[in-house]
Amino acid sequence: MKIRPLGDRVVIKRVEAPETTKSGIVLTGAAKEKPQLAVVVAVGPGGYVDGKEIKMELKVNDKVFFSKYSGSEVKLDDEEYLILKQDDILGIVEE
Repeated sequence: MKIRPLGDRVVIKRVEAPETTKSGIVLTGAAKEKPQLAVVVAVGPGGYVDGKEIKMELKVNDKVFFSKYSGSEVKLDDEEYLILKQDDILGIVEE
């Protein structure tokens, strides 16, 4: 199954957090913070909000940073995704 976002929403999947710190300390599940770095899985078509056209600037496979407390978590086929508005994306990682 696939998720197709509507309007100005995007579907992202978090990049796995490291299991150890730089100094080699192993982190337990409770000590790890959820990463704010993710990969775009799907992009909505854009649309109009309050009469203003919303152009989608993201594309699939972009690496992005997103707001910490934004979006809705969903689980599909044992994979966890986050659906959020394009406005909640803080920036694109360029390599």
